[in-house]
Amino acid sequence: MLLDLRTIYLAGALTCVILGFVQLFAYATGRFERWPLWWGLSNILIGLGLMGVGLRDIIPDILSIPLANTVSWTGYLLILFGVRSFAGRPARPLLYLVAIAAAAIPLFLWNEPEGFAKRVVLVAVLVMTCDLLLVREGLLLWRRERLASGAILAALFAPTVVLFAIRGYLAATGQLGTELFPADDANQWVAATGTTFLLLRGSALLLLAAERNRNMLVAIAQHDPLTGAMNRSGLERAMARIAADAGRRPGRLTLLLIDLDHFKSLNDTHGHAAGDRILQLFAEAARSELRASDILARHGGDEFVALLPHMSAKDAVRVANRIRAAFARALADWDGAPFRQPTLSIGVAEGEAGSDQLETLLEHADEALYRSKRLGRDRVQVQIRALAR
Repeated sequence: MLLDLRTIYLAGALTCVILGFVQLFAYATGRFERWPLWWGLSNILIGLGLMGVGLRDIIPDILSIPLANTVSWTGYLLILFGVRSFAGRPARPLLYLVAIAAAAIPLFLWNEPEGFAKRVVLVAVLVMTCDLLLVREGLLLWRRERLASGAILAALFAPTVVLFAIRGYLAATGQLGTELFPADDANQWVAATGTTFLLLRGSALLLLAAERNRNMLVAIAQHDPLTGAMNRSGLERAMARIAADAGRRPGRLTLLLIDLDHFKSLNDTHGHAAGDRILQLFAEAARSELRASDILARHGGDEFVALLPHMSAKDAVRVANRIRAAFARALADWDGAPFRQPTLSIGVAEGEAGSDQLETLLEHADEALYRSKRLGRDRVQVQIRALAR
């Protein structure tokens, strides 16, 4: 036997408030940015609103009808505000204030018992709109940042769009009755389901923040802090992903091994600050000529590796020469460039994405790189064995 509607509302309200404080405590740890603050406040407001609704006919109507619904709506909007802020969207607080006022005014005007159906329709439309926007934000986070919790969030908000659409339709057609707590408690399942989704979504929001923090820590662990290029660990993981993808989409894989000519002497002569800036300029120049699917990694002090999936050695030579030209332009535009500017020696090795190991490609590219140095540096050489394939 299900609990009566009033008990469901009050239990859901208490749980939302507790969850809100858990999210505030998560924010207080300093491990997250401001997102748990907004989400914690939103859960507390939704909980207070549900509590006011649950006390209908016990406390004054002005508190349990228009004020409680306005507080709940403010909590809903705060979820949207927090998720959009999390996604880097413009805040636009004025729009949220207008949305609160647009809901509060009719709610206070329809405070009489005869306004029950109109209030239900209004709240249903408002929540449906908010939930649809949250579904969109969750899917965008999933697509842009590969956050699996974004897809989970969208999946948890999508059903309530349907739920409130049904509730709004029933109210508009007079099938919902005229009281929130009818004697037969016919809406127990709807209330219980809605409350369950509220609680699940609160947990999903924390999961969203935790997953992004984890991804950031992984990215930090796999990237060189000076240049932003991947480190050796990141390079190996990228190679593993390329090899795994080759099982579904076989193809060529070309590796560039890039060395900054005379870097050590320039670093010793002009200082480490100048050397660091040269490395940063190179990384920026290289990224400007690489595709989104290509990988740039720092292989050593002044050596870099670029992985170019689904590209032949012939095309990779063109990319390597574009990187040389882009680096030269960046140095020419730099006011603090040393009198003797570094050049690039690049070795190219081509292989199969699914079968050739990283060490094998590095060994072949290293042979081509040393040939480039023997021939006078500032040039691109291709590993002969790769061309003969």
